[in-house]
Amino acid sequence: MKKLAAFIDSSLFPELAAPAFLIAIFVLLISFHFAANFITRRRYGRKKPGGGLQKMPPEAGGSWPLIGHLHLLDGPLPPHLVLGQMADKYGPLFTIRLGLRKAVVANNWEVAKECLTTNDRAFATRPKTVGLDRLSYDYAVVGFSPYGPYWRHIRKLSTIELLSNQRVELLRQVRESEVLASLRDICKEYHRKSTASTGATSLLVDMKRWFGDITMNTMYRIIVGKRINDSSGDYENEKKALKNWSELLGRFLVSDGLPFLRWLDLGGYEKAMKSVAKEIDQILQDWLDEHKARRHLDGEADRVNKDQDFMGVMLSILGADDAEIHSYDCDTINKATCLVPPPT
Repeated sequence: MKKLAAFIDSSLFPELAAPAFLIAIFVLLISFHFAANFITRRRYGRKKPGGGLQKMPPEAGGSWPLIGHLHLLDGPLPPHLVLGQMADKYGPLFTIRLGLRKAVVANNWEVAKECLTTNDRAFATRPKTVGLDRLSYDYAVVGFSPYGPYWRHIRKLSTIELLSNQRVELLRQVRESEVLASLRDICKEYHRKSTASTGATSLLVDMKRWFGDITMNTMYRIIVGKRINDSSGDYENEKKALKNWSELLGRFLVSDGLPFLRWLDLGGYEKAMKSVAKEIDQILQDWLDEHKARRHLDGEADRVNKDQDFMGVMLSILGADDAEIHSYDCDTINKATCLVPPPT
């Protein structure tokens, strides 16, 4: 019981701030879990389509009822070292439990290759989480959408219109201009400091931030035609919203492992996700409206300009047929496809 209280107070789930109350709930749920698990295993089994039991990878030991192996991943060792120790004991392919969810761990390049080539379709779909429910336009973001016609269609559009060799070559000037602009900013800052204070002969540059700014500006100029990270400060709200979106999207919540606790919204993260999703949608809609207004003024709505950014290209090639096939409207598809996390 003390170990359970320590886990609840741990950094993995900081939103659990009432250990006594939650421990009582856990005790009741553990009792129910043992009873339900015993009955289920006696009556049913994981069977093959043709009959017989299906062979599963071995499950790592140390699992607790309900929370599974989460307490091990939040221990003193980093998660990758914990998984490495499990692989030494259970082999290159084994399973762990993340709450009520099962996860397969591949710790061998041959096994990983098998998963990503021969069985790639089985591993193409990501598990559903609260973050994806709230922050991915109902799974319209191609990186999180399930494998199917929509995923294949948008992936094809992205590959041809954004990642093809021809497109990359056309956008070379964007990358070069961003590097030159960043170098000019450094020179201006050096001259400003050297004239403001006598004897200043050097300038300290945070290279991590510098490369991050170049990457972010290049990425968003290619996608939406904007420098979102410059010295003007006009895009501070956009940068903050994108950062919050990225952080909340990657957060593992209690309800991701224990879905029946979602209604509690422990920590208020789902409420925060709703607010960030609304803010991000407004930003993307403003950018999309700017593209539509520009196209209306240019009078070339039917022609795809090779110098366009990706949002403009998507606006040109997406039609009513796409919305009918994939059950998303064209604006949602465009915004979801152009929504990318900022570099860390």
